[in-house]
Amino acid sequence: MYKLAVFDIDGTLIDTEKTGVESLVVTIKELLGMDIPYEEAYKYFGIPSNKVAGLLGYEDSKLFGERWEENFIALSHHIQPFPGVLDALRRIKATGIATGVVTSRNRMEFDYDDHLRTMIPYLDHKVCSGDTVHHKPHPEPLLHCISLASKALGSAISPREVIFFGDTGHDYACARDAGCDFALADWKGRDAGEILFRYKFSSAEEMESILAIHGE
Repeated sequence: MYKLAVFDIDGTLIDTEKTGVESLVVTIKELLGMDIPYEEAYKYFGIPSNKVAGLLGYEDSKLFGERWEENFIALSHHIQPFPGVLDALRRIKATGIATGVVTSRNRMEFDYDDHLRTMIPYLDHKVCSGDTVHHKPHPEPLLHCISLASKALGSAISPREVIFFGDTGHDYACARDAGCDFALADWKGRDAGEILFRYKFSSAEEMESILAIHGE
């Protein structure tokens, strides 16, 4: 039985895809003068902005991140929680299982999200991009979350007792290298490609049932 369920945010609990990707398209056009198609920009979705800047060959990662955040805010009206997620988190928390978040968001982006604020009471342990030296796909953020949960519980939680819910290859690699099971969020029926997973879900009910099945 899992003792800890950890969730990514963007693309897993909250549908920020359109806002995140379209704001990146705008940022790339502004700073690099490149027209990049939506599907190409989607490959960078869920990766910290400073890493995206480097991958795109843009040296000023600070400016890149600031402009992307400004464009993200301008398009934030597209953001919505995925249907049923809040109720699912509430029921998961009621079972007694520890819960956590590992996200590429910084603390400000985490704290000031009105949609996420309703979920925070059901998410025990939070790890944002500034809380660790390394970021996803490195396993450090997930291992840090496990450490926080272990301290709160008063006994060590093994990675084998942890499942990470995410939606990208970076999430999968983070879970794999931390030694945890991975559940792939597939809300929009995308091809998983080379992403490996133990479970896949496309609704809040399926997300919740993964923990119920494993606990039987």
